[in-house]
Amino acid sequence: MNILGYLQKIGRALMVPVATLPAAAILMGVGYWIDPTGWGGNNALAAFFIKSGSAIIDNMPILFAIGVAYGMSKDKDGAAALAGFVGYMVITTLCTPATVEQIGLIHLDSESTLAFSKIGNQFVGILIGITAAEIYNKFHTTQLNKALAFFSGKRLVPILTSFAAIFISFILMYLWPLIFTGLIHFGETITGMGAIGAGIYGFFNRLLIPVGLHHALNTVFWFDFAGINDLGRFWMAQQGLDSGEAIKGVTGMYMAGFFPIMMFGLPGAALAFYHTARPENKAKVASIMIAAGFASFFTGVTEPLEFAFMFVAPVLYIIHAILTGLSVAIAAMMHWTAGFGFSAGLVDLVLSASNPVANKWYMLIAQGIIFFCLYYFIFRFVITKMNLKTPGREKDSQEINTPLSTNNSELAQKYLIALGGQTNLTSIDACITRLRLTCKDMTKIDEKAITRLGAAGIIHLGKNNLQIILGPLAEIIAGEMKQIHSSKISL
Repeated sequence: MNILGYLQKIGRALMVPVATLPAAAILMGVGYWIDPTGWGGNNALAAFFIKSGSAIIDNMPILFAIGVAYGMSKDKDGAAALAGFVGYMVITTLCTPATVEQIGLIHLDSESTLAFSKIGNQFVGILIGITAAEIYNKFHTTQLNKALAFFSGKRLVPILTSFAAIFISFILMYLWPLIFTGLIHFGETITGMGAIGAGIYGFFNRLLIPVGLHHALNTVFWFDFAGINDLGRFWMAQQGLDSGEAIKGVTGMYMAGFFPIMMFGLPGAALAFYHTARPENKAKVASIMIAAGFASFFTGVTEPLEFAFMFVAPVLYIIHAILTGLSVAIAAMMHWTAGFGFSAGLVDLVLSASNPVANKWYMLIAQGIIFFCLYYFIFRFVITKMNLKTPGREKDSQEINTPLSTNNSELAQKYLIALGGQTNLTSIDACITRLRLTCKDMTKIDEKAITRLGAAGIIHLGKNNLQIILGPLAEIIAGEMKQIHSSKISL
């Protein structure tokens, strides 16, 4: 597997622990609505909700270790997840300041003591998660001598991972203070840039979506990876406990500016696509754009809209990335803050509105109305001026596709046929909105048939890796495809 393909695999695995965040956001959001001033101190029910949600946020490093190990394992087996947990516990035990000092391999000063006191973080979780998954993939079918047969196969994986974790701990005793210092300097550099830094992040967040690596970038800014932890601090809302915790009007600056884009900007682009479509195609474009625009506004799922113009009009996508960076920078500059657990849609805006550190969140709606106009008029002008072939502007209207009226099993069968049959696929997986596939022979794939089935986009990654953008249906279709694939049913 090439480097890009492997990074894609990691990016996909990161979505497993990230998928737990909506639960935390809902629980804590409801708690803050019930008790917006006491944060659970004035209401027992609110305390139940807030503390339940914080149980997820507080343990994100462990969830990353388990989730990444599970997500990167070949057959998504619990043995890999268990191995990730075991490895994480070994590292975070061996690399505590007290244990490092007791072992005595290195001398602890104030900086290294601080570094080892922060060893329980997402970076370590991801590192051991990847390690556990690779060990699982290589050794889960290993057979030992009869005397040790009980420890063969999947039982061997946690054992090997624990030894690997000991080796990693030994390396980290020397390298972790340097890595930690580097990550902190990176975080301080970005946060020191204030609104400009937030805008740069927003720009690259959108720019990396075509290759699916935005999840890795998000990890740096949203979690305790480089000392930023914007999402974690926002939902914990421990304002005033110390200088490293949430600050009203500041915490959430790497999330807030996405609300005007998801809820208003992209729907404005959808309206521009409709108004610039050929008359005979307007009805089809309207049906697609209404559904995609509503998904973006309500849930923050933007890929069905973004992939409608990402490749057919890349200049528009660059404009979209620039406008996103601008929106994030403006919200950060004005100290308008809100947060999300899933994405920047209406649901998350409502849930975060009563968070103690949300600040003038309603101004994000006013900003959004302005960005709706910016997207609409800029996109419409560029489309007509450059005669871009956005949805509905091609004479051949076959490019505009809606999902066929069929059940999920039948739809999965049709995707498999379009992909060259079960035998042409060596790997079937999905994240929230994408099928992620590995194919033996890319020449057997019928891309026109795939788009006729309702796919919003197709991405080629290297010689054998393919992504199909389906929106929220992706994981369901992937599950159906796996069942058909494993059953060896002839299509």
